[in-house]
Amino acid sequence: MENKKTSQLTLLNRFQSFTKHPFFGIFLAAFVMILIQVLGNSGILKPSAVDILANIWVYMIVGLGFTLLLGYAGLASLGTAGFIGVGSYVIGFVFNQMGMNFFVAFILGVVLAIILGTIVGFISLRIEGMYLAIITLGLSEILVEVFKFWTPVTGGVNGVQIARPEFFGKVLEREEVYFILVFFMVVVMISVVNIIASPTGRAMLSIKNSTSAAQAMGISVLKYRLMTFVISTVIAVIGGMLYMTYNRATTPNMWSIALSLNILAAVVIGGSKSIWGVGLGSLLIFGLDQLVLKRIEFFQVYGNASFILNGALIILVVMFYPGGIIRMFKDLSNFTKKQINGIIRSYKEYRYGKQ
Repeated sequence: MENKKTSQLTLLNRFQSFTKHPFFGIFLAAFVMILIQVLGNSGILKPSAVDILANIWVYMIVGLGFTLLLGYAGLASLGTAGFIGVGSYVIGFVFNQMGMNFFVAFILGVVLAIILGTIVGFISLRIEGMYLAIITLGLSEILVEVFKFWTPVTGGVNGVQIARPEFFGKVLEREEVYFILVFFMVVVMISVVNIIASPTGRAMLSIKNSTSAAQAMGISVLKYRLMTFVISTVIAVIGGMLYMTYNRATTPNMWSIALSLNILAAVVIGGSKSIWGVGLGSLLIFGLDQLVLKRIEFFQVYGNASFILNGALIILVVMFYPGGIIRMFKDLSNFTKKQINGIIRSYKEYRYGKQ
């Protein structure tokens, strides 16, 4: 009997240690995402709802790269939308004009992202704060204008459309692209978690807190700023390629400053130092309007009212919870546990007396 209880406790301890592993939540989130597609195929969820959620996953992937930039390296950038646009047009160019598959487009997109990230990374060595944000905004606007006027490659103001994408000769349906999207989500989440927990993540934080102190400790500002911008840009371009592969259409106006600001808002509102905060912020910024508010008559009449709500959320979070909504949930959880433990302790004292 005693051996049975011991084995049960051992199994319970193993399960608890498994659930506390950071990858457990990631794979659980992937399971939920896959379940959403299954529910969509079975007709329980509307296809439009699945499409909205798929686009949210894309913006969440981009936000995960942005959280390294803002939350850990402390670098402000407003060029994210332009980098996403680069990824979408790479897919259009490779599929329509080169006649090649997703794998070639992926390699080409990563190479372009490394080049762009390196350029912006070198700029960040000379300029910081608001001025860096303005420079990256200018770069993004230049990219948008290139999308509009480089007609042979980008299709001009009308944009680009692609047929069903191919992967090594296999034509991919939208449901299959959704699973590829989930796969990239898992890869990016695991990569970001590993970077945060590694010496690289700690070096990024030290540079954010004090450049002078980081240099005094032997941390190369050049190395880590370049690395952060390259990683963030690569993830943004991958997000654009996934968006284009799933939606099969892109236009220049989609990649304006409004999208960059929305991604910034998602990271700030959710929590710039948490992958789950980024996910929560993405759902609030990109999903609340599409899935909830547009079903309410007031927001149907006054479509821009959702922007006012987003702005109010940013103000409230920055003023009262700079750590984001995820920090608020953690504080509420700790407060609840403390109250429950207090109640249990009081009951034990009442029942058995003070020990």
